[in-house]
Amino acid sequence: MDFKAALSLFVDGSEIRNLRLQTSQYYKNELSVFYKILREQDIDPSSGNITKDHIKINVILYMKKSELQTVTINTRLRAVRAFFNFLHRERYIKNNPLSDIKLLKDRRKVVETFTKEQLHVLFNQPNLRSFVGVRDYTFMLLLLETGIRVSELEGVCVQDILWNESKLHIRNTKTYKERLVPIQSKMKTQLQKYIQLRGVMETDALFVTLDGKQKSKRQFQNRVTFYGKQAGIKGVRCSCHTFRHTFAKLSVKNGAGIFEQQQILGHTSMEMVRVYINLFSDDVMEKHKIFSPLVNLSVKM
Repeated sequence: MDFKAALSLFVDGSEIRNLRLQTSQYYKNELSVFYKILREQDIDPSSGNITKDHIKINVILYMKKSELQTVTINTRLRAVRAFFNFLHRERYIKNNPLSDIKLLKDRRKVVETFTKEQLHVLFNQPNLRSFVGVRDYTFMLLLLETGIRVSELEGVCVQDILWNESKLHIRNTKTYKERLVPIQSKMKTQLQKYIQLRGVMETDALFVTLDGKQKSKRQFQNRVTFYGKQAGIKGVRCSCHTFRHTFAKLSVKNGAGIFEQQQILGHTSMEMVRVYINLFSDDVMEKHKIFSPLVNLSVKM
């Protein structure tokens, strides 16, 4: 089958499954690069023509020789695998060239977080005498309070704040599973101040621009980057996602367990939650003082 025809079928299938717009766009982008990689090597990209050797040699090794990072290669492979899984499942192709292809092993990098000192400096940057400053201060506080993704923040509406229950209703989730995230009195007070200043708008979006439109993910990110530069913060990426990691770190250090983390952060698997627990829990450090072989061994020092 012609590659473009197969891609069209796959995209239509994604829409039928009601995948998020961002997910569909990710597939289109990565599969377009996949097509380009094959054409650069004069390989016919027709779906039925691709073999496991093509994937191993002309895709994976080709990208490695191009010195692409492992995470980039794996991101592309996930899209290609989803594409061929779909074609094989729907019987458009007889053999799936990705059936035995695994993602590349990658060293897990240290999860970057803000220090408490950096947070104090960062939160001192917005001008609280202006609407923009109060808005930005509020959304950064909300990111730290809840650990929600910036894509989820973008979709939060005024009515999603459940004042009496002290919860925030997260609808626009990555996993399509809505969830309720707790917020405490300090956060509720700040939200009330912001909403009073925000006033009545045509849009239901909680966070809006000066012209009354819903703020986008890119706009949220640009504001965090701006304040990071203003604050002179070094050694950590000033991003919305760093607030998510910082929430995880501080909540673990304050006693949050693996199940609380999973429920609040909205992870479908325990993998990333376990990473947070292993990285940030003080329990391991404290218990090591007790079970350390060296501490319990009488040796000359």
